[in-house]
Amino acid sequence: MFRRARKIDIPEAVEIAVDGRPVRIAVRHSSRASRYTLRVQNATGEPLLVIPAHGNLDRAMAFARSQAGWLRERLRRMPERVPFADGCEILLRGDPHLLRHTGRSRGTVELAASPLPGMLPEIRVSGGPEHMSRRLVDWLKAEARRDLELSVQVHTAKLGVRAKRITVRDQTSRWGSCSTSGTLSFSWRLVLAPPFVLDYLAAHEVAHLVEMNHSARFWKTLERICPQTRQAEAWLKANGTSLFRYGPR
Repeated sequence: MFRRARKIDIPEAVEIAVDGRPVRIAVRHSSRASRYTLRVQNATGEPLLVIPAHGNLDRAMAFARSQAGWLRERLRRMPERVPFADGCEILLRGDPHLLRHTGRSRGTVELAASPLPGMLPEIRVSGGPEHMSRRLVDWLKAEARRDLELSVQVHTAKLGVRAKRITVRDQTSRWGSCSTSGTLSFSWRLVLAPPFVLDYLAAHEVAHLVEMNHSARFWKTLERICPQTRQAEAWLKANGTSLFRYGPR
């Protein structure tokens, strides 16, 4: 007889001491997990403790404390956050740009060449300073959508397929996805990466319109339409996590 996993009461977060300092850890009970896990979420920089189906909070806390050394080093290596604020430096299509708040009450976001030799090009954002981050995210999403739509159009033409819809969101678990209905979803943060990386992710999801798996045939199809597959994979492995340091958590 099938027995449903017992639901346990857990708090949203707990604290453990790491080098004598309290560290907040989000907690999640997963009916599909088979073991206790502790990880640091790329998008937020927050530790997450996962309790398996038949686990309990006491054992989870003991496990978390046993991982204090690992957690200390993982948090130490997390890249420093870069807010979307005046004077901060961010990437756009792989190149560094300086954020500038124009002070104008109306307008939009615009690119400007370097004001002086040796200085970075600028991304100028108008409107109230309290809205700067939101306005910049909206603009980056629009830029990402434009680049992704162009790349998807190129790669679907190569394979003779059609994407039903393209969505751009702040995905945290993967850079892109393809649904069985043909909807392609992408992270807006791809517009921060070099163009060949964004193009690779577009090709990757388009290839799933032909092969809904990661079989040998899938990779053969992908490398045929995107020769820079291996270079892009290597770039994401080395630098992908750093893209989450920019902007709001």
